[in-house]
Amino acid sequence: MSLDFKSFIEYVGKRNPNEPEFLQAVTEVTEDVIPYLNEYHPEWNDLKILERMVEPERVISFRVSWLNDNNEVQVNRGYRVQMNSAIGPYKGGLRFSPTVNLSILKFLAFEQVFKNSLTGIPLGGGKGGSDFDPKGKSDAEIMRFCQSFMTELFRHVGSETDVPAGDIGVGEREIGYLFGQYKRLQNAFTGVLTGKGKAWGGSNIRPEATGYGLLYLVQEILKHNNDALTGKQVAISGAGNVAYFAAEKALQLGAKVITLSNSTGTLYDPEGFDSDKLAHINTLGRDINEYTKRYGSASFHTDKKPWHFACDIALPCATQNELDAKDAKLLLEQGCICIAEGANMPSTAEAIHIFQDAKVYFAPGKAANAGGVAVSGLEMSQNWIGEQWTREEVDSKLQGIMARIHETCVEYGKEKGQHINYLKGANIGGFIKVASAMKAQGLV
Repeated sequence: MSLDFKSFIEYVGKRNPNEPEFLQAVTEVTEDVIPYLNEYHPEWNDLKILERMVEPERVISFRVSWLNDNNEVQVNRGYRVQMNSAIGPYKGGLRFSPTVNLSILKFLAFEQVFKNSLTGIPLGGGKGGSDFDPKGKSDAEIMRFCQSFMTELFRHVGSETDVPAGDIGVGEREIGYLFGQYKRLQNAFTGVLTGKGKAWGGSNIRPEATGYGLLYLVQEILKHNNDALTGKQVAISGAGNVAYFAAEKALQLGAKVITLSNSTGTLYDPEGFDSDKLAHINTLGRDINEYTKRYGSASFHTDKKPWHFACDIALPCATQNELDAKDAKLLLEQGCICIAEGANMPSTAEAIHIFQDAKVYFAPGKAANAGGVAVSGLEMSQNWIGEQWTREEVDSKLQGIMARIHETCVEYGKEKGQHINYLKGANIGGFIKVASAMKAQGLV
């Protein structure tokens, strides 16, 4: 039996109304996977592998009640989307943001299935979070919220069931409060969460992992095409962990980083950042515009995105759909040769099609930002064996994982004229492993 792409997307859209982000993620994957299935594994269509893959194994929604510092009752919604456990326990972050809804969490969980598969570590895919906004909250309020959140979530997670991590709004502080409550409820010190502090079960370079991994993949892409990062001009969006450590690693590998950004605008330094400048940015929090008071060469633009400034490499590291068709055309006009996603689905479908048509290197988030979950998987391994590996050991393993992801993308993404379609390679390469496991495990 052959699958028709248009009919399949209509089917998914009808079953998941008012979920545009989820539908976008499914469309991006199935554009590549359906032709591959029809040509190489039509028998999997009879098993409805793809229909089962887009349906979460479990969606958990719950109330989170907590007291603010004024002893006023607050009510939020909590979620966990357990998407697919065919190759391992559910694994994926928790996001605390007022923008959180089921469409966003389902898209993130769906992406996570493929991302985790690409790492080669036996991890399924999941995602969760809450519409709670940690901005402006005291530490005590965040602690009370996290404890209430975990009081419900703990019955659905475990070191061999579902292992959440951090995401937007959930850093080491929040992971600490969540882990402490889980430990209190279960009376067990287990690897139920990743992103823990190094003193209590965490892994070296976990905060750096997504940004470092992003640059390791870019390095592999350029190397494969007889090029290098040395001397390349890099534009980065975002100013959080991913953006900061992507900038740090880009500098270490010889590139020149000219932008960072936040929700209010873009910081542009034509002279490029150095280690001292990055260290100063790290002290500014959300007020990165203050950078211009110390460094006169820089300017802060409230009306421009990072993609307005000429670059060789663009690294969107902020949030979903931040880079649109107009931005894509501008990047190409200015000579950009590589776009690698540090965030989850930061490029719109229209932007991706423009990059694909132009045959520039485009590395999707499921491949390019897999460094974070890769080191989370390594943290789980360290927890299981009761060891803590050195920074150098973890970094070496991360480089190896990103190199293998690149090899997978090349294997499944080859097109005419030796061009590598990294999106196609990541989609098919991630799909094969999960689909094979689902077939082997029967109709579950």
